[in-house]
Amino acid sequence: MKIAIIGTGAMACLFASRLSQLADVVMLGTWQYQLTMLQTKGLLVNHPDGSQTHHHFEVGANLCNHSIDLALILVKAHQTKRAGTWANRILRDDGLALTLQNGLGNAKLLSTQIDEERVAVGITSQGAMVIEPGVLKHAGEGATYLAYSPSNHKSISNIADLFNQAGFETHLVDNLTNLIWGKLIINVGINPLTALLDVPNGFLAENEFARNVMSRAVQEAVAVAHAQGIELPYTDAVQRTLEVCRHTATNRSSMLQDLSRHAPTEIEVISGVIISLGRQFGIHTPVNAMLYDLIRAAQDSSFAHIS
Repeated sequence: MKIAIIGTGAMACLFASRLSQLADVVMLGTWQYQLTMLQTKGLLVNHPDGSQTHHHFEVGANLCNHSIDLALILVKAHQTKRAGTWANRILRDDGLALTLQNGLGNAKLLSTQIDEERVAVGITSQGAMVIEPGVLKHAGEGATYLAYSPSNHKSISNIADLFNQAGFETHLVDNLTNLIWGKLIINVGINPLTALLDVPNGFLAENEFARNVMSRAVQEAVAVAHAQGIELPYTDAVQRTLEVCRHTATNRSSMLQDLSRHAPTEIEVISGVIISLGRQFGIHTPVNAMLYDLIRAAQDSSFAHIS
């Protein structure tokens, strides 16, 4: 299988490190320093057990040189449309674009660039962070779920088999909505607050005041989900979010990583979508609104420092 991983961040590197041992993988992206380090020195992965592995795969290649079976979309939400344009140029006629991105709305945006029947959706709970260009910390294992339809069941099954062979625990489901919302709500609780406080995930579980803010943000998001009739994959969203904080205690959330390197965050498709849907369904979301405004202010401040 020929796979293009579109993205250069932590998840892109983690999937490239394992899939490249089983398939023909090329990584495409715009983070030039990362691409240069991967091309010249390869990727060093620090594993949860303290071991290290070193990986080499093709990076930064010309889009015109590929006929791709699977385009794995692992970019930030604001880069989705461009990723869809790239995927459309390099996919075979029967190829699929699979998004494992955070937040809501990525598949819909990809479908503006690629035929809808060639867009597939999944989620992953793998934890990873880029320590520095060319160096990845794998913070913890987590399950991956891929949604299938009658038209793509065989292709998605083959992708799931490949993921499982690569060591990613992967399951097929016919409806991903509740799982997407389950992950979104956890991201609502963890990502903005860890980014604003500049702390790893575990701090939210240990600090009373951070825990209080996190709990209120999560409860607002749960109310928005319930207003739409969405059944979540857990009974207590606050406790589940705390469990994730403890399980990934040393991990730096993707939003914290973004702010740290002066990059745009995914606040729009996390807290932003909760606020928007809250207005639509008459649910007040003041804590999410506060977190959203503070992240946007932090982004603007970060950009001002480097401009």
